[in-house]
Amino acid sequence: MSHNPMPSAQAQITRESVLKTDHLTKQVNSPEGPLTIVQDVSLDIAAGESVAVVGPSGAGKSTLLALLAGLDAPTSGKIWLAGADLSALDEDGRARLRAQRVGFVFQAFHLVPALTALENVMLPLELAGRTDARSGALAALERVGLAMRKGHYPRQLSGGEQQRIALARAFVTSPAVLFADEPTGNLDTATGERVGALLFELNAHSQTTLVLVTHERDLASRCQRTLQMEAGRLL
Repeated sequence: MSHNPMPSAQAQITRESVLKTDHLTKQVNSPEGPLTIVQDVSLDIAAGESVAVVGPSGAGKSTLLALLAGLDAPTSGKIWLAGADLSALDEDGRARLRAQRVGFVFQAFHLVPALTALENVMLPLELAGRTDARSGALAALERVGLAMRKGHYPRQLSGGEQQRIALARAFVTSPAVLFADEPTGNLDTATGERVGALLFELNAHSQTTLVLVTHERDLASRCQRTLQMEAGRLL
């Protein structure tokens, strides 16, 4: 009896792709009727790749990011993230997968105001049940050049410092995929450039797959690949 030498599709996805979608569509109801925000998007992103998603406001970029990260469920189509079929997971399962495999950086820094810089960076490690949360967070703060600010609260930090803390928190778990949504959008040009450079530096160091939504041409041009979105579709 001859054995089939072809690996299963699932095994291929796990080995080669870290993020894959098949005919992904997201519709919402509006007063004017159903509105399609993401339309028939199929993409394949390899482990370690950096990909920029660009396009005009309202093109569906942030919605696509939320779908890819399992923060939102598609109306139709499938998503595989780090080898897992998101549509086969319930909300708890998706949350667990995010905690273990995904990092986030947003335009608004989303630091917890009542926690110090160090405690903010420790948070994902603690949620993952890691016993080395403090030492891991300190090392991450050192990498973004803010170890001396570890006892400061977000309100005591500049915007650039807050975003660097957010970067440390995003990378501290060595995620398989990092999603960054307009990470320099709230920063002045010089600070934005510094934070952008740090993002790519950390990304290279951790060999994470980076999916970046941005209006900044310079930031997008540093990615290996650019996906152009318009009216919910990939061009």
